[in-house]
Amino acid sequence: MLTRRAFAQAFAGLSSSQGVAGRSRCFAAAAVAQGPARAPALADITPDSAASFTKKQQEFRDGLVAAQKQKEQQEKEARVREHEGGKKKGGALSSLIYGTPEGRELDKDIERSFSQVLARGKYVHSIVFHEVKPDKVDEYTELVGKWYTKMAAIPENKVHLVGSWRTEVGDCNTFVHIWEYQRYEGYHQSLHNIQTHTDFSEFDSKLKTLITSKHTSLMQEFSFWPTTPPRQLGGLFELRSYTLHPGNLLEWETHWRRGLKARREVMEGVGAWFVQIGDLNTVHHLWQFANLEERKRRREQSWNVEGWGETVHKTVPLIQTMKSRILVPCTWSPVA
Repeated sequence: MLTRRAFAQAFAGLSSSQGVAGRSRCFAAAAVAQGPARAPALADITPDSAASFTKKQQEFRDGLVAAQKQKEQQEKEARVREHEGGKKKGGALSSLIYGTPEGRELDKDIERSFSQVLARGKYVHSIVFHEVKPDKVDEYTELVGKWYTKMAAIPENKVHLVGSWRTEVGDCNTFVHIWEYQRYEGYHQSLHNIQTHTDFSEFDSKLKTLITSKHTSLMQEFSFWPTTPPRQLGGLFELRSYTLHPGNLLEWETHWRRGLKARREVMEGVGAWFVQIGDLNTVHHLWQFANLEERKRRREQSWNVEGWGETVHKTVPLIQTMKSRILVPCTWSPVA
C-alpha cells in the first residue's frame, strides 16, 4: 500500500494536469490562501448551490479515481523496472511504496495495538474548539487566519491544517480546527516549533483576549475512512460527535466500516476520528453538503441504500450521547 505522501504526490501531479489544483494531500500549501478578515456565516451559502456542489463533488471523486489508477500504473512500471534490473530490495518499487527513510521507519515502528487495529496509525489529529466572544468574532478571524496559515506553511513545523470552521448551528461563535501530525512525535515537535516562534507570544496574548475557552482532544482517523485531501466544493459541513459506552469502540468501527459504503453513495464524507486523549469514548464524523436542504434530502436517501438501516440499528445502542453542529468553512480552510 502506498504511503500517504506518495499518493499525495501522484494526486498533486494529476490535479495540476487536469486543472483541479489545490486538492493534493499537501494541506500546508492549500492553507496559504487568505481571504477577507470576516467571519464566515451560513448566510454566505446560497440556497440554489446544489448543482454547483454536485459538479465539484464529481470532479473531486473522479480526480481521486484517476490518481488511484496513476498510482497503480506507477507500481506496475516500478515492478517491471525492478524485475528487469534483477533487484530484490531497495529498488524503485521499494522507494515508491515506502517513501522517505523517515516514512519507512514510522511503518517499522507501528505496534500491533488495539488502536492500530482501528486506525491508520501514522497520523495523529487534534481537534480544537475555541469559544469566541461574540463581539470579537471578526477580530479573531483575522488573527487566527493569518497565524494558522503562516504556521502551516512552514515545513519545519511538520503540521498540516486540515480545516477551520465556524459553528453556525450548535455552539454558536465556536470555531473548530482540525490539525494533522505524524504520530505523537510529530505533535510534540510541532508544539515545540510553533511555541518557540518569535511571534508566538504576541499571538497567544492576543488570542486569550478574544476567546472564553479552548478545548483540545487528540484523535486518530479510522482505517476505513482516511481524511480527505484539500478540496473546495463549497457548501456547509456537519460535525456529528458521539459519546459511546466504554468498551464499544471496536464494535462501532465494525458496523460503520459497512455503513460507510452505503452512505458514500449519497453523502460526501470528510473524515472520521476517535479520541485517544481528551474526551475519551468520543467519535467525530465530518460530512459536507451543498446546503441544509440537500443535507435533509441526502440523509433521507440513505435509508434507501441497502445496509444503512442495519448500521443504524446496531450502532444506536452503543451511544450514550450525540451532538450535531453545522459548520461554515473559514476563508483559509484547505477543506471547504
